Amino acid sequence: MAGRDSWYDRYPDYRVDLEFADQRVQAVFNDTVIAVSDKPLIVRETDHAPVVYFSLNDVNLEHFSATEHHTFCPFKGQASYWTLEVGAAVAENVMWSYPEPFPQVAGLAGFAAFYTDRVAVSAVDENVSE
Repeated sequence: MAGRDSWYDRYPDYRVDLEFADQRVQAVFNDTVIAVSDKPLIVRETDHAPVVYFSLNDVNLEHFSATEHHTFCPFKGQASYWTLEVGAAVAENVMWSYPEPFPQVAGLAGFAAFYTDRVAVSAVDENVSE
């Protein structure tokens, strides 16, 4: 498929590093926790801020519906999107994942991220005393 190939050969210095964090993180939308992970995947990509990815097993998928929206990243592959609905609040195409990522980032399969201007992603401080 023309234009849908990896650019790793063209830009050998470009990096997309995947690392697991040993920190509990959560995603909240409309005062509802929609995802919690004890082992989030942190994606560090050249010229981009780090992005927290949650295992799809850690996402409360009952609030999501897949959409027809897709985008393409020449370093990760084709992304699929989901719309989130909690109560009356809706955020279209707010979660994405790479179901079949390029081999260089195969570890992205089974993980999803959120647009943090619409979903609050933060570390959970479990040492807070009441």
